Amino acid sequence: MRKRAIFAVLAAAAALGGFTGPAAYADEVVGDIQITDVSVNGGKDIVVGVTDKTVTVSVTATDPSGIWDADFYLWRGPDGTDPYYSATDYVVPNEDTTPADCVASSATTSACSKTFTFEPDWWVTNADAGTWKVGVQVWANDDSWTERWAYTTTRLQRLSNLTVNAGPEPIAKGGTLTVTGKLSRANWDTLDYRGYTNQPVKLQFRKAGTTTYTTVKTVYTSSTGGLTSTVTASEDGYWRWYFAGTSTTPAAKATGDYVDVQ
Repeated sequence: MRKRAIFAVLAAAAALGGFTGPAAYADEVVGDIQITDVSVNGGKDIVVGVTDKTVTVSVTATDPSGIWDADFYLWRGPDGTDPYYSATDYVVPNEDTTPADCVASSATTSACSKTFTFEPDWWVTNADAGTWKVGVQVWANDDSWTERWAYTTTRLQRLSNLTVNAGPEPIAKGGTLTVTGKLSRANWDTLDYRGYTNQPVKLQFRKAGTTTYTTVKTVYTSSTGGLTSTVTASEDGYWRWYFAGTSTTPAAKATGDYVDVQ
């Protein structure tokens, strides 16, 4: 996968074609070809730690003559504009010049896929986290074709981790229990994990013998991602921290720490 240096080339092409500015949004269809579905990473956000992550993007399309090939690109830029003129970031699949893997489910319909690899040690930086538009191109056997510049969107997120420790253990009933932890997330610029600052994290408790956690309070992380709170120990059970996530960072929950109250 490469982040293409396409902008100078496209600017030249625009000049030759008489274009003077960003094109208005306009999907293109030639013939009877139709896209019925596009899936990125199985419908899940793309969550990347500090090592490479490969995901599959697929399209299901139909045409009376059958489907021949497909291609994809991820891009970011103003809504309602042409990615070839207005993209601020533009990413293509691994081995993007090769045909897609297309599997026919009938004489007219096929599912075609390609893979993208996100590489924190090469091109992925912290600034890349967020929402990306998904562009799709599909060709049929009779030369029908279509391009959808923003058929759907996907989110590229920095993997998060959350820890918890509750003590002292065991503790007398009515005693003061201190619950600590840390919320961190992948730093793609430094290839390690750093504390996530000033984020609301819920302190939750699950009584022994039950299956449901209840939120006790919300605590904000420190400048290093640290968490600390005190509660009154009243019964045996599990304590954990729960983070709901943001647009750039997925939700995280710590494994419950059991405390014996005597």
